[in-house]
Amino acid sequence: MHVVSIILQSLLALAFLMAGIGKITGSKMHVENFKKLRLPQWFRVFTGLVEFVSAAALVVGFWDASWVAAGALVIAITAIGGALAHVRAKDFLKEMFPIIFIGILAIILFFINVSDLSNFPGFN
Repeated sequence: MHVVSIILQSLLALAFLMAGIGKITGSKMHVENFKKLRLPQWFRVFTGLVEFVSAAALVVGFWDASWVAAGALVIAITAIGGALAHVRAKDFLKEMFPIIFIGILAIILFFINVSDLSNFPGFN
């Protein structure tokens, strides 16, 4: 299971690092997507910061395993919020599939590493 965890951790960290930076810097795609979803642009920046911090937690998780579960949990919550935003905008499943898929991967990664969460700073 450790290899699966590292692969999922790497994929999610890379995906959320790229998405977070794109939202923070205001890439055209993300600006238009938030307009389409009828969400304010300040929320795009906030979402980007959350995604960037989640990706950073997964990267820190390569050295301290307790950060993997925390980062995966934040990504899963973010993915649920993203899916709900697509539902609110009445998007088709085709538009929702990427965020649902990422959410499922994050939930799998969380459950693989949930036992390490007890060692997270401040929990012991």
